[in-house]
Order: sequence, then structure tokens, then C-alpha cells
Amino acid sequence: MKIEPFALERWMTAHELHVKYDIAESGILPLTINDLLSLEPSGQRAATLDQLLNLRLGYSEATGTQELRGLLAETYDNCNPDNILVTTGAIEANFLLVNVLLKAGDHVIAPYPAYQQLYSVPRAIGCDVALWKVEPDSGSRYDVDELERLLTPKTRLIVINTPHNPTGAMLSADDVRRVYALAESVGAMVLCDEAYRWLTIPDGDSFAPPMFNLGHLGISVGTISKPFGLPGLRVGWVAAPAEIVAECWSMRDYISLSPGKLNDALAVLAIKHRDKIIERNTGIITANLAATNSWVAEHADILSWQPPRGGLLGLLRYEMDIPSLELSNKLADEYSVMLAPGSVFGYEHHLRIGIGQHPPVFAAGLAQASACFAALTASS
Repeated sequence: MKIEPFALERWMTAHELHVKYDIAESGILPLTINDLLSLEPSGQRAATLDQLLNLRLGYSEATGTQELRGLLAETYDNCNPDNILVTTGAIEANFLLVNVLLKAGDHVIAPYPAYQQLYSVPRAIGCDVALWKVEPDSGSRYDVDELERLLTPKTRLIVINTPHNPTGAMLSADDVRRVYALAESVGAMVLCDEAYRWLTIPDGDSFAPPMFNLGHLGISVGTISKPFGLPGLRVGWVAAPAEIVAECWSMRDYISLSPGKLNDALAVLAIKHRDKIIERNTGIITANLAATNSWVAEHADILSWQPPRGGLLGLLRYEMDIPSLELSNKLADEYSVMLAPGSVFGYEHHLRIGIGQHPPVFAAGLAQASACFAALTASS
């Protein structure tokens, strides 16, 4: 497979471990193992820690443990552990599904801008990829009428992402059902990247049901990275018809073989305490969304944005005569703050911001960005 460079990941890797103020981060503030243990009832913490410390670090169950798959299955309708495959993050889940479901020449519809994997991997296979645009200039909204215009009798897969990376756009429950019906009309599958499931926004949109819930053509991809603040565990999953799960498992034998055993055990702990983690996340999101709205208002002469309707991400539009990659590099190198360049998503004069960071760090990052903008404005 010949595949194009992953522009966002190449840029993130260059800066994310070196800056003080990462406000481009796509997930919620990461938890520590102590944070996870603190979610256990006080009388159970010592026993849980003892279980973790005495866990033999051999190979785990290749599909993910029965316990983890069972807990994940409970978050969907009419789902059992055979419908779940635990993967190395959502990125492996998407990669496996695209390779299992598609072949060269198939017609695919994918959102754009998007996490690049969603359209670059089908292209690398040799698929004919039509881009369903979620335009920042039109309010960052999905237009399902446009999807219908892109649909052909040869369409084999519709890829969607809700909440959307990088704009924060959402598909409503009615929209998702219509997408499913359009796919059904031509016999296509629908792969929904639901990496931002459970990350609701104050006054944002209601979440649509997971795509898996809609029928045998629906596939959901999930992760504990974004909504649980546990990207270091590298745990994601596929929720799909059992035969597709089996095919993905067979292909995964050649890639990562099985999840990490300790990672699986910690993921079980997180899923069991999902409600407490969501409550914690809500406080972070509420504080940072308010800070961003105030900050954008203070810089209304050069900044504007459409706040996310769900998830953690939005695109800032700036009015300065500097390309976004140059501006992002300047922010990182000279001001130690990360705002991702819009150019890696195909949109110039935009920056991607993420509102999942620790609020004091987030506020300091906004202040550093303000200093950068002031210096650029003065020099021009």
C-alpha cells in the first residue's frame, strides 16, 4: 500500500512533547492511574490496586477480554461481545474496517475536512473517494442533501464522523437515520467514527444514536482516548455485525495481534466509572468553552469561530497575512503554545483548537497566543 503522509500527525509529533500549552489537543485532559483508582469505592481501592499489581503481563485475549467487550456491548442496543473487537485505538479500528470492507475501484463517501485517515486510507486502497464537505464558511454544518447528491449505485461505504473533527459539527438523530437509509438504498455500509461520543457541550446538540444501533449496515468505532482521557492506553473498538468483526480480527493478526493486557484491565476500570468521568469532563469543557468565547470576543478584529456543537474541537478563523502552518510553527517555537494549522485540513487561515486541556493551562495558552497575535499585528 502506498499512502500519502499524515499531515496532522507529522505536525503534532514535531511539537506536542515540547510545548507548555497544548491547546490543539484533540482529547480531554488525561487521567492518571491514581485518578482511575480514586473512582473506586474507598473500600475497594486497595483490592483493585492489588489485582493490577499482580496481573501477569502475558498475551491478552486476541479480541479483548470478555469483560471489556461485554461492558462495551452494553453501551449499544442488541449488541453482545461477539459484535465487539478491541483494537489499538480507533485508528486501528478504522484501518481494519476500510481494508476489510473495500477493494480498489469501490466508491466511498468521506467527510472533508476530517481526520485524514478517513479518506487517505480508502484512496491508498484504490477507491474512488468523494468528499462530503463540512465547510467552515457555511457554519460547519453537515448537509445531508449534499451527501445524497454524492451517492451513486456503486457506493460501497459512507464514512461519517460525529461529533466532527475538526469543526465540532454534529449529525442529528434524524440526520443519522437518513444517512443510514441512503446507504441502505444502494446496499452500502455506514462507518461512523464516534471517537467523541459522550463529550457533550453546554447548550450543544443532542447526540444521535450510535450507528451500530440502526441496523446490520451500521458500524460504530469508539475509543477511550478522547472521552475518557486515556490515549496512552491505546484502546479502541469496533462495534459491527459479528462476521465483520471476525474479518477484522483475522486481518489484525498481521498488525498488532492483541490488545495489551494491562491496558485492557485499566479500560475496564474506566468504562465501569464512565458516569464519574463524564461529570469530570463536563467541568473542564464548560470552563474552557467559556474562556474561548471570551477570548475570541476580545480579538473580534482578527478572530472568529463557530463553537463546537459536540466533542472538543473547533476551527478558529484569523484575519492576518500569514499562512496557518507558519503561524502554528511560530506559536509553538516562540510562544510554546500549540494551535494546529488549518492547512493540514485543507483550510488556510484557520487554526484548530481543542477545549479539553486543564483549564489553567488552557487559559495560559490563550494568553500566549494573544501575545503572538499582538506582536504580529504591531509588526504589520
